[in-house]
Amino acid sequence: MSTAYLVVTVLASAWVGFSAALVFFRAKWVVQPLADYGVPRSWWPWLGTAKAAGAAGLLVGLFVPVIGVMAGIGLVLYFTGAVITVVRARWYSHIPFPLLYLAPVVGALALGFTA
Repeated sequence: MSTAYLVVTVLASAWVGFSAALVFFRAKWVVQPLADYGVPRSWWPWLGTAKAAGAAGLLVGLFVPVIGVMAGIGLVLYFTGAVITVVRARWYSHIPFPLLYLAPVVGALALGFTA
């Protein structure tokens, strides 16, 4: 396991876990856009749980690689769905926000395959 893989994976996990916590604590600057995009309020706990599980899976993947790969793929799908949601809501200026979460996850996956 390379140092780069370890650092990127831990940072990606922390970043996604932080995002999950913001949904759980209903940070206005996070949940207001969700409402604006038309995401039902009843989905918010599930979305936060998916992010938290993905973040935990990335960390577990440091010891059980298949779990990390599955978590990474799940998070890539999650944030791809987030980009699609933003585009469908026509908030084009918000597209970079889910991409900021997607990038380190993709980096962790890529480094995991080369490690």
